[in-house]
Amino acid sequence: MAKKSAIEKNNRRQKLVARYADKRAELKAIAMDENLTLEERFKARLKLSELPRNSAPSRVRNRCEVTGRPRGYYRKFKMSRIALRDLGSTGMIPGLVKSSW
Repeated sequence: MAKKSAIEKNNRRQKLVARYADKRAELKAIAMDENLTLEERFKARLKLSELPRNSAPSRVRNRCEVTGRPRGYYRKFKMSRIALRDLGSTGMIPGLVKSSW
């Protein structure tokens, strides 16, 4: 089980990303628009840098929803390899069968 503080910090980051997503997308579109003047694009980049750092989507860490483990994460199941194996072995994940050959 991961530290509760690390899990909560990641949850706060996810909320910030959701709150600033529209504003960040709008400023990025302005900054990348080649039809605008250089000054307008530069101002958009300055405003973008004034947003909270944790509102950037790249700062969010993928974590297992069962244990909070940050490594060995499967996006399709939203859980770590260890939790996936445990739940898969007990038959809790439909369609998942342990391979054997």
